[in-house]
Amino acid sequence: MRRDSRLSGVLHVLLHMAEQPGPSTSDTLARAMDTNPVVIRRLMAGLRDRGYVQSEKGHGGGWTITCDLSAVTLRDIYEALGRPELLAIGNRTDEPGCLVEQAVNAALGKTFDEAEMLLLRRFGEISLAVLSADFHARLTKRGGSIALETDHAA
Repeated sequence: MRRDSRLSGVLHVLLHMAEQPGPSTSDTLARAMDTNPVVIRRLMAGLRDRGYVQSEKGHGGGWTITCDLSAVTLRDIYEALGRPELLAIGNRTDEPGCLVEQAVNAALGKTFDEAEMLLLRRFGEISLAVLSADFHARLTKRGGSIALETDHAA
């Protein structure tokens, strides 16, 4: 089963964008995510609708962050992406006739719901600023330069 990596990818490019002095084109962001610029535009549309980013066309245009990194959480970004599935596992059938499978579904369904609530609550506790601070701490520990770390998104 293929995992949905949109949240991880969007967080990746948002942090790169936060380090850039100007707009980042869809082409540039696509290279950072190893994907197609059309995919970037689709992903960013939900973020633009929420006011987290904006785009400008033409020479010198591209995507820029328009939100305060400390005010936007992973949950906010997850919701802007359309609330993709969090768990890659699920029940075999939704409405089984077998009583054994009904018992299994009841136990698993409750557990899945609890796991999703816990994960979403934790997403709501982590801001983009926390991710940015972690990046900067790792960069300092490595002794690297922002220019080198953000080069693949520049």
